Amino acid sequence: MSATVRPGNPFPLGVHFTGGGANVAVYSSVADAVLLCLFDEDGTETRFPLPGMDAGVWHGFVEGVRPGQAYGFRVHGPYDPAAGHRCNPAKLLLDPYARAITGDVRFSPAVYGHDSENAYLPSTLDSAGSMPRSLMVAPLPPIGPDSHGRTPTRSHRPNRHLAESVFYEVHVKGITALHPDVPAGIRGTYAGLAHPSVIDHLQRLGVTAVELLPVQHSVPESFLVDRGLTNYWGYNTVGFFAPHAGYSAEVRAGRPCGEIAEFRTMVTALHDADLEVILDVVYNHTAEAGADGPTIAFRGLDNRAYYRLDPAHGWSYVDTSGCGNSLNVGNPTCLRLIMDSLRYWVTEMGVDGFRFDLAPALARQEGGFDPIAAFFDLVWQDPVLAQVKLIAEPWDVGQGDSYDVGRFPAGWSEWNGKFRDTVRDFWRSHDGLLPDLATRLTGSPDLYTRHRRGPDASVNLVTVHDGFTLTDLVSYNDKHNEANTEHNRDGTSDNRSWNCGVEGPSADPVVTALRARQRRAMLSNLLLARGVPLLLGGDEIGRTQQGNNNAYCQDSDIAWWDWSSPDTELRDFTANLIALRHRHPVLRRRGYPADPTAIRWFTPAGESMTAADWADGGAKSIALVLSGAADPDIGDDGRALVDDDLALLISAWWEPLTFAARWDGQQHYTVESDSFDPTRRGLSVTDGQVVVGARSVVVLRKS
Repeated sequence: MSATVRPGNPFPLGVHFTGGGANVAVYSSVADAVLLCLFDEDGTETRFPLPGMDAGVWHGFVEGVRPGQAYGFRVHGPYDPAAGHRCNPAKLLLDPYARAITGDVRFSPAVYGHDSENAYLPSTLDSAGSMPRSLMVAPLPPIGPDSHGRTPTRSHRPNRHLAESVFYEVHVKGITALHPDVPAGIRGTYAGLAHPSVIDHLQRLGVTAVELLPVQHSVPESFLVDRGLTNYWGYNTVGFFAPHAGYSAEVRAGRPCGEIAEFRTMVTALHDADLEVILDVVYNHTAEAGADGPTIAFRGLDNRAYYRLDPAHGWSYVDTSGCGNSLNVGNPTCLRLIMDSLRYWVTEMGVDGFRFDLAPALARQEGGFDPIAAFFDLVWQDPVLAQVKLIAEPWDVGQGDSYDVGRFPAGWSEWNGKFRDTVRDFWRSHDGLLPDLATRLTGSPDLYTRHRRGPDASVNLVTVHDGFTLTDLVSYNDKHNEANTEHNRDGTSDNRSWNCGVEGPSADPVVTALRARQRRAMLSNLLLARGVPLLLGGDEIGRTQQGNNNAYCQDSDIAWWDWSSPDTELRDFTANLIALRHRHPVLRRRGYPADPTAIRWFTPAGESMTAADWADGGAKSIALVLSGAADPDIGDDGRALVDDDLALLISAWWEPLTFAARWDGQQHYTVESDSFDPTRRGLSVTDGQVVVGARSVVVLRKS
């Protein structure tokens, strides 16, 4: 290896190229020495001590290296788990700031896991390739170019207001792994997601943003590898700056570091189609797991800086993620890593926002959830991050306050689990749900007014990656996770699902018709409620996971989309609902209206709901009348949005029900949507009577 190392600069962290080489900087407050390890193409390792150290940052300038160079670190320092230290020069460590990562973890008890004995023996397995390598990358151009040879700028971002958004959750690989119109060489990749056939589907559907399951570099857990499975979802991050190389057609074709340009090109293609890109990010834990997990990066550099430890119990790992560890958001070095990573994905990779997995973990500096935690303050004052979409999964595990829906500060939106639970139970015809359903359909003001937030703080969902798909929600009473090889013990048993009379697939036309109506009714609630709808990708074409409600380890046709026979009628119904939402601003108010006549509730008989009506636990039908004339919002063009009146007739009754449609003396309406019979769309109503089919939603527009 022809390279020399001299003192460098402690800032910025990571590896950054200049004309004559690269500056290397890595943090370890406990190290006695840090070795930079460079690898030749044949795997030969050459080690260079980093000569400089300032305030815990070890640094050096490496002359004679070029982009694409594989590297890692070895740290000499205390190995004393009882005191919270796990330095071990036998472990090759990834750079926490690596922009690209190559290779896989090959688990072996001789190298990974609980290794108090022989902790400092040289590791031949490391040198032989049991650990992934960090890759030095060249400086990135501004953004682009895209597949048409254009070099876009940040002005191409759609910059859509949350209230105008419809999110679409999707797995980069799953959507195209079996797509017949995507070339085989790019199926399951960033390039595949950017293919015109996929973008055409998204545009025809009318969604405004794709929310990608984790794309930061991840590795599978050892117990999955032992069972011949993998962490398909990717919630096991080890590289917070690096796009996952397994989703790259460029890497697949033998071009290391190609995933960066491919990812950026994907973002550009989506932006050109007026679609935003939201990343699902995992800053609550890392792939190093608990005390017996692998040493890959953070714990070998500075265990106490990066992880929450409990000194009262032998410096054991605090675990609010259920994955063995929790990142130490009370430590400035760990917070800096998170913030630097988030800014990188916005400024260098072009994304438009983030969904934070198990987000309360980011607000646990001292244990309890703190809505004024340092992480929230840092984001709020950051000139880059304060402008992007910030979405919390508002629950984690293992704490008394783990369910924190409604507790996040201003500037944040949240996955609304209460919306999900209420809608699922309502369409199973459970009693006593009308008051809660009304609250959920109008933006959950009970949850979000406390921090002066509006309806767009509520990200409404019925199904997401974690749980049943919409088709499975109406086809299975129980989970069927046998393929996960855990004897069906994994995954929740609280699905709030209903199989409509038969468990699993059915050819009975009565059952299949009922399931179709149930799907359309729940989609109607989801896509027409105040707040921001989140549609699980594939629900619109009837995607099934064969009853598996925890497909995190299924990189197989269980989780991949089957495009061979999509439900085009359901797709068209879903697209019509989204178009209806886009056409009618009254469905997308940015605030809770002060005028009580803007939102009114009526019985099927056309009478205003009374306290007794709301208290009737057996009531399962209601009319919601929305008025654009009362307390109007102001559109982007400065005009009041007043001529926009709709009525939603909702009935979870199992027989048809006639509604009296005479709320303002008005008797002339047009059917905009009917979940029982979609062919009634466009039908005129002139006699003030509307028949609402069993378990269905009808939307009327004043003619």
